[in-house]
Amino acid sequence: MSASGPHTRFAPDRGLTGRMVTTMFLIGLLYVGFTGVLIVLLRGAWPLIVLLMGGLFVAQFWFSDKITERAMGARAVTPEQYPQLHGTIDRLCALADMPKPRVAVADNDMPNAFATGRNPENSVVCVTTGLLRRLEPEELEGVLAHELSHVAHRDVAVMTIAGFLGVLAGAITRIALYSGMMSGGNRNNNNNDSAAIAMIVIPLVSMVVYAISFLLTRLLSRYRELAADRAAAQLTGRPSALASALTKVTGQIAAIPTKDLRQAQPYNAFYFAPALSAKETASQLLSTHPTLEQRLEQLGKISAELGR
Repeated sequence: MSASGPHTRFAPDRGLTGRMVTTMFLIGLLYVGFTGVLIVLLRGAWPLIVLLMGGLFVAQFWFSDKITERAMGARAVTPEQYPQLHGTIDRLCALADMPKPRVAVADNDMPNAFATGRNPENSVVCVTTGLLRRLEPEELEGVLAHELSHVAHRDVAVMTIAGFLGVLAGAITRIALYSGMMSGGNRNNNNNDSAAIAMIVIPLVSMVVYAISFLLTRLLSRYRELAADRAAAQLTGRPSALASALTKVTGQIAAIPTKDLRQAQPYNAFYFAPALSAKETASQLLSTHPTLEQRLEQLGKISAELGR
C-alpha cells in the first residue's frame, strides 16, 4: 500500500503509508476477533454473520464512490457544463501523472470538496457549488490538488473501509441479536440462558469495537489531511493559495445554518474542511481534521522552504 501510488508525481509520504498499514492491521484484528465472538455466542447464526460481513464489505468497497456521491447529493458533470473545473483537474492530473477521476458537483451552498473511490482508476472528485462561487482559480486549484492527493495516496479507500466497518459492527449486532431471539423461543432452558448471555455480551463487545475503530480512524483522518495539504502545496508550488482557500472555506462554513451543517457532519472525514459552526469546538481527540492553525502553520513552513 503505497502512499503515493506507482504512477504519480505526488510526493510520497512514508508516515501516511505506515499509519494506513497500521490502522488496517489493527482494525482487521479487531473485526476478526469481533466475528469470532459472534460465532461463538451465536453458533446457529454464523453462516448469516459471515455472509453479511463479506457481502456488505465487498459492496461498500466496490461501490464506495457511487454510494458517497448519492449520499452527498453529487452529480457527474461534463467539461461543457463546467469547463474551468474540468480544465483545472486536467492540468493537475497531467502535472501529477495520474488518471483523471470522474468529476462531480453537489448543489450545496456549503463551500467544500471531497474525493472517494476504491483506487485512482475508479474515483470521483466532487466540489460544491458554494465552493465554486467563493474561490479564486488559484485557491480552487489548491483544493483540487488536495483532493487528488487523497486519491493518489489511496487513503480514501482506507478511510472508506475503516469507516464502514464501524457501521457494519452495529448492523451485524442487530441482526445477530434478532436471529438469537427468533431461534431461542423453541429451545430448552440452557439454550435460552445462552441466548440471554449473548444479548448482554454482544452489544457490549460491539460498543468496544466501534469505539476503538472510531478512535483509530480519527487518528488516521487527521494525519491524512496534513499529508494532503503537504502534497498539494508541493505539487502546485503555491502553498499560499491553499492557505487562502482553507481560511476562506473555514470562515464561510461557520456562517452556514446549523441545520445544514448537521446534515453534512456524518461525512466530515471525507470533506476538505469539517462542517462545524463557529460555536462548535470538538475535542481534538474526536476531530476528523487538524485545527486550522495547524494546517496554516504547516503551509507557512512549506512556503518558507520553497522560498529558499
